[in-house]
Amino acid sequence: MTQAMAESFHSIYQRACERKGGKRVLEAMLHAPLSASDVTTIPDDRFLAAMTKKVFQSGFVWRVIENKWDDFETVFFNFDIDKVLLMPDEMLEQKASDKRIVRNYKKVMTVRDNAIMIKDVSLEYGSFGKFVASFGPENITELWAFLKKRGARLGGNTGPYTLRSLGIDTFLLSRDVEDYLRKNDIVDGGLTSKKSLRAANDTFANWHKESGRSLQEISTTVAFSWGTNSRVL
Repeated sequence: MTQAMAESFHSIYQRACERKGGKRVLEAMLHAPLSASDVTTIPDDRFLAAMTKKVFQSGFVWRVIENKWDDFETVFFNFDIDKVLLMPDEMLEQKASDKRIVRNYKKVMTVRDNAIMIKDVSLEYGSFGKFVASFGPENITELWAFLKKRGARLGGNTGPYTLRSLGIDTFLLSRDVEDYLRKNDIVDGGLTSKKSLRAANDTFANWHKESGRSLQEISTTVAFSWGTNSRVL
């Protein structure tokens, strides 16, 4: 499907309004992300905390991680990058058996691995937030690809959900959004292939140009215009 054939965001918005009970109701369900300048001020430790939370929530009951999260913060020194980087393998092994958190050795190891990535980027850009803020609507999936390649267990939806949890603007390939993209022939084959991600990114970027809305608002509207809307995005 070519970009020129994609449905207009105006049509999607009108359908979402009809399904959700009108413009006022829909608008109340849409939330704006942080500005790029605000993203630059997010501390590196909060990026590591968000990555860790999403890694542990992946394939697990989310509320269990939420209930234990204060202990995660304590066990990992409030995700202070330099302190995490000083942890030897033996200490990580000990933490992987700590009953205060979810005991998963492979996921525990990602804390230090992702701290290394954040530190390396921060040394080059001044902070991880400044690096993240350099991506916009036209290339946000390139940031997803970076997190997948350079990070630990940040592929699939984990990277994008990490960004969204911090208020960083991105669309999400939720069940409803994926179904919309497939049924409208915007993507086919593997959802996370370079071709599919580029097609999805181009489509969302065009909707952004048309509407002036954030990727987050557009993603939510697409989901609300389609499918079961089982989640608020």
